[in-house]
Amino acid sequence: MNTRRLRKTVRQLLSAENCSEDVEVSILLVDDDTIRDLNRQYRGVDEATDVLAFSQLEGEDFGSEGEIVIGDVVISVDTAARQAKEQGHTLEEELDVLIAHGLLHLLGYDHETPEDERRMFGRQREILGK
Repeated sequence: MNTRRLRKTVRQLLSAENCSEDVEVSILLVDDDTIRDLNRQYRGVDEATDVLAFSQLEGEDFGSEGEIVIGDVVISVDTAARQAKEQGHTLEEELDVLIAHGLLHLLGYDHETPEDERRMFGRQREILGK
């Protein structure tokens, strides 16, 4: 796994979203069993998923001074590998997509409505150049 590439993807997205360099985010790569446990515990959904985002900024002002911890992105490498194969691209490319997706959630994007979904996925493709 190319951690340099993962960091580059994080920096690319945060820069594209005009985030300060003082922003901190954690990326946790796990297996399907671990993400299933997290999904059940925090969302009440008893199944594995590809990515979860846990914000540390719920209701807080993003413009504060100093380092800001925006949250955690948890990605199932098992699911990412399956999705990469289904989509016909590499695991690294799928991890880029999932990192971007999780980070956009941390930055306030969502896909609850069709309009929100178009906005979020459009922004995701724009940032990743796809």
